[in-house]
Amino acid sequence: MKFSTQIRNEAQSIWKKSFEHPFVTGIADGTLPLDCFRFYVLQDSYYLKHFAQVQALGAAKASDLYTSKLIAIHVQGTYEAELSLHESFSERLGITEEERRSFQPSPTAYAYTSHMIRAAYTGHLGHIIAAILPCYWLYYEIGERLHSATPEEPIYQEWIAAYSGEWFKKLVEEQVNRLDDISRTVTEAERQEMKEHFLISSKYEYMF
Repeated sequence: MKFSTQIRNEAQSIWKKSFEHPFVTGIADGTLPLDCFRFYVLQDSYYLKHFAQVQALGAAKASDLYTSKLIAIHVQGTYEAELSLHESFSERLGITEEERRSFQPSPTAYAYTSHMIRAAYTGHLGHIIAAILPCYWLYYEIGERLHSATPEEPIYQEWIAAYSGEWFKKLVEEQVNRLDDISRTVTEAERQEMKEHFLISSKYEYMF
């Protein structure tokens, strides 16, 4: 069994809770109050800033230039695809620059990003991919589950489209394959650490 399959199976119970979370189901049927989504956008903008930094540390820790280049493309993609989407949402939701300047992350957002940064600074590329992969993979699976949903709110339609597209699927598959490749070259103790990072991030995704 592939390492990615093993850890995905172990995370199933917590991922199921994410699939059934009122935030996700509320986006699908359009019943999520926009104030809730507004709170999420502010927290997610903070998260993505640190997510990109962790990706960049992964590029720096890659063992070859080609892998560094590929992961650096992910950093650029985080900025261009996701942060630009958040900028659009922020404008339409009336999030002001003053709010951005005075923003304080929730305890969960702070803890989640701190977990990823710790994995990045103390571990190798495998630890980093394991810690950030639930963000990629879970959102893709949510996007796939919601791709046929037709909420009336245009913002929710765009959010679903962002994570159910072919471009995002390719990013997920690339990182899953990279994690499997690394898992075959490290010790059993390191694989256990990678699994722990993956499961902790999966729990934080649900809490987030």
